[in-house]
Formats: sequence, C-alpha cells, structure tokens
Amino acid sequence: MKMLLAGDIGGTKTILALYANENELHSPIRELVYPSGNYQHLETIIADFLAGIKGKIEKAGFSVAGPVVNGRVRITNLPWVIDKQQLHKTFGFKQLSLLNDIVATANAVPLLKAGDIYTLNAGQPIAQGSIAIVAPGTGLGEAYLNWENQHYCAFASEGGHADFAPTTALELDLLRFLLKRFQHVSYEQLCSGMGIPNIYAFLKEEQITGEPQWLTDELAHADDPTPIIVNNALDSGKSCQICKETLNTFVSILGAEAGNMVLKVMATGGVYLGGGIPPRIIPALQQPRFMNAFINKGRMAGLMKQVPVHIILNPKTALLGAAYYGSQSSSPGK
Repeated sequence: MKMLLAGDIGGTKTILALYANENELHSPIRELVYPSGNYQHLETIIADFLAGIKGKIEKAGFSVAGPVVNGRVRITNLPWVIDKQQLHKTFGFKQLSLLNDIVATANAVPLLKAGDIYTLNAGQPIAQGSIAIVAPGTGLGEAYLNWENQHYCAFASEGGHADFAPTTALELDLLRFLLKRFQHVSYEQLCSGMGIPNIYAFLKEEQITGEPQWLTDELAHADDPTPIIVNNALDSGKSCQICKETLNTFVSILGAEAGNMVLKVMATGGVYLGGGIPPRIIPALQQPRFMNAFINKGRMAGLMKQVPVHIILNPKTALLGAAYYGSQSSSPGK
C-alpha cells in the first residue's frame, strides 16, 4: 500500500499523521502528537512514528513553524534545522514538501468543511476570487490564495511585519508609546499573543485604565500574561475594564489589518482568520467593533461589506494543508 505522511511541526508539539491514500485527507489511519522539546531532531520522531508500519511511504508533506528557504528551515523556538535533502536521504520519500505553517493553513482552506469554520460575515463571495488568511497566534501570520489552472494556489507573505498604521486617536497614542520601546512597530507587535501585553502595558502605564490589585497579584505569578488578560476580558462575571479595553483595542486592530490584507490581494473570495487567538475570542469578534474596523476603508467600504469573513475552528488545519500539498506536489525530495 502506497501511503502519505504529513506533519505539523511546531516549537511546542509535533503532530504526525499517516494516510492510506491522498483522497482521504480528513481521515488518517494513524495520528500521534509528540512534545517537540523532548527530541533533538525531527528524524527521531518520524522514525518512532513509522516503527512497525508496513507499506511504502511515497509522499510526505510537513508544515513547519518558520520560513522555508532553499529546502531548509530553522524551527521557531526550537534548536532544530530541518533539511529537505536530509529527510529524503534518511527516509527515501519519492516526493517531499516543506512549507511554512501559514502557507499550509492556506492550502487547507479550500478543503475546510462547514464545521471547521465560524462565519462572522457571510458577504457575497466571488467565485474563484482570491482568499486572504490572517492568523494571529504567538506571532501574526499572513498568506493568500489565487485561482490558477483550475485550482487555488497558496502564497506566502510576511505582511505581519509591515508598519502598524493607527486608525484612531487612541491607536495613535499607542504607536507613540511603542516607538519609545521599539525601533520599528509592526502589526505583529500589536495583533498577536505578544501584542496583547503591549496594548495592556500602554493602557496601564499611560494611566488610561487602572489595574485592580487582584489582577496585579494574578499577573505577578504568570509566565504568560496573555491568557489572563483575555480570559478576564471575556468573563462577564468580572468587571475588569483594563482587560476589556485591551481586548477591544486588539479586536479593532485585527479588523483593520484583516481589511488591509483583503485590499492588498483583492480577496473577494473572503478572508479567513487562523491562528490560536480568533477561536478563543469569538464573543469579542462578534461585536460590531471588528467589522466596523474591517469595513472602514473609505471609498472601498462598499466592497469590504461584500467580503466574507470566517474564523477557522479546526486546530489541525495546518496538518490538513501539509497533507494536501504533499499529495499534490510533484517535486522530488531534493
């Protein structure tokens, strides 16, 4: 039996999946999750996963957390360098693909089912129109899809590192605040997991909103303040104004940048919000604040109202995209 191997390789965990054939990418015959930090390199994980597997693995596709350059990638937050040529030499895959995790997510978008997404704005999508992906997680990933040769093709972008552009007086003050700390202020520094503490620090240090003592105590013992800020902002039982204002500002900036991405690639097919944050803050995204910022594009407002906006709910979208790309790629493992 000729099989397909796919993987989603991240700094925290590595997911590997095996497929009996390339027409059943939603149903792997074997899937395991490995703590990435417990291994010195990817080859050890793959060897463990394939131990005892009978059959020929002809194709493989791996989604990786980092930029792929000339078949090599250094994984973000891991001392790993993954080399396409070395993987081919070790395992003998006939076809082998390495692609950035956001590009993998983009590849999966045409394969997503109704239960894999939540729709914020149904809009009026144009058939075969370009599609944008904006994915706030630890950082801010962006990619897009164009219709070519009767199917969608995914393309990488580093748009998350573009200059932050304020759209309100508060955001203008926020930019001034961050320019005292950073030589360059990008959307990623505001519209990501690392961005939420930056917004919070601005509101606190500029005394725009006070920090209650119970929150001070809670944050003092936290390795990562972002989940605490977000959870308190969404908790209707707590009146945490600074957390709510932080999340509101984040949502406005995300809406504006999602709209920017739509305009840059003319994404009349829609925009998909990926990454780990959007599924966790759906109640905040449902408020008018997000769509107001998304649509607020001057003469382009009419166009923006017609663009569908979806939240990707499936946490294994990058794995699905890696499997699809691996099954389609005709490039040899070299």
